[in-house]
Amino acid sequence: MASLRLFSPPPSSSSPFFSNSPARSLSLQSRSISAHALLRTHQTPTFPSESTLQEFSQWLSTRGAVNSSSLPVKPSIVPEGLGLVAERNLPQNEVVVEIPKKLWIDSDAVAASEIGRVCGGLRPWVSIALFLLREKARGDDSPWRPYLDILPQETDSTIFWSEEELSEIQGTQLLSTTLGVKEYVQSEFAKVEDSIILPNKNLFPSTITFPDFLWAFGVLRSRAFSRMRGDNLALVPLADLVNHNGSITTEDTSWEIKGKGLFARELVFSLRTPVPVKSGEQVYIQYDLEKSNAELALDYGFIESRSDREAYTLTLEISESDPFYGDKLNIAESNGLGETAYFDIVLGSSLPPLVLPYLRLIALGGTDAFLLESIFSNSIWGHLELPVSPANEETICRVVRDACKSALSAYQTTVEEDEELMRSGNLDSRLRIAVGIRAGEKKVLQQIDDIFRERELELDGLEYYQERRLRDLGLACDQDDIIFWESR
Repeated sequence: MASLRLFSPPPSSSSPFFSNSPARSLSLQSRSISAHALLRTHQTPTFPSESTLQEFSQWLSTRGAVNSSSLPVKPSIVPEGLGLVAERNLPQNEVVVEIPKKLWIDSDAVAASEIGRVCGGLRPWVSIALFLLREKARGDDSPWRPYLDILPQETDSTIFWSEEELSEIQGTQLLSTTLGVKEYVQSEFAKVEDSIILPNKNLFPSTITFPDFLWAFGVLRSRAFSRMRGDNLALVPLADLVNHNGSITTEDTSWEIKGKGLFARELVFSLRTPVPVKSGEQVYIQYDLEKSNAELALDYGFIESRSDREAYTLTLEISESDPFYGDKLNIAESNGLGETAYFDIVLGSSLPPLVLPYLRLIALGGTDAFLLESIFSNSIWGHLELPVSPANEETICRVVRDACKSALSAYQTTVEEDEELMRSGNLDSRLRIAVGIRAGEKKVLQQIDDIFRERELELDGLEYYQERRLRDLGLACDQDDIIFWESR
């Protein structure tokens, strides 16, 4: 019988601008974690001075980005750090910022710079990270200094957490993803240090360390707009000060890239108000409706209380040791899956429709293996969408429930204890993220366990392949108590 295993998701599943990063596949096993939730405060972030913000505004104006006298928003210090505050009442869909492409920091800006000749062939994010670090090291000599001066030294993203802070998310998928991302960035830094930085000391006279490189990575990850990633990765000064608000439920109406000027040849980034904003209040947008809380914590350093942000990724795979590995892989690939499949389970939502067929395929064996014969090649997936046999269905229930119990045993606290901590209100921002993440993961795991526990209770009342086959042939009597079940 093929083994079924659950893993933490690979870092690339939540990465906005890199792919093929190394998966940190950890089986759901108990891990030692901190004995108590600590009430503490990490280093208080420092904000730019008013004079620094004024210099930034002047820089934008002199470079043709804005007319400071008519700009409807002002970069200001807000609870989140920096944000855009309305200078007057703004109606919905009003353009508040337009930034020409000449002020974007993107691959074109890198190519036009002194380091452009040595950055060809690098991933866009790596070349832009090197550009940021070089310009930052140049200080007053950099034409980008007023913008670089307002960038945060770090965010509450988990990539910047200390070991003590990370201990609060021990046992979570977010921890393994965070460590995997940092390992990936470390690997990329080692390669670029050897091939670009050290051989070109004339271009990079100042020492660049891994923490520096991680800072640049974090800046790009947290400030890039959702559709300006990958090859289109760019930082857009001023526009990237806009903060997120979960009450805004649309992304598409907040910004666009459009042509301007003669024959619309000049590209500009145009930011609009998705909702009306009163004078003195912040302009907000929705960063990404599809991200889970773990992804929000990793990318931006915050979470939301909405249940549909709580998710847990089931990673299922066909074992290479399975005697029917080749047959099962062919069937999976014919139905848009592969040797490994990732399924995001969302709190309060049904199982993704492909979970049960894929589980049944993995567990297929013994007397059920005849379904893998070529005669069934065109119909096998339809059979897998319904219960195959009592043994097959019992196997997937047992293995999934065992994996859930193993995962739940890795957490030191219960959901109730985490919720009590959240109600206390005496948590700093990072601990609040940690408690929210681990509580959310446990709720989803309990939901998955409940689904398959209820399923186990229904096993005797299900109709299986052989019964369906006999009924189709007219060789079985109708049964009023047959239960059809696909997903919950």
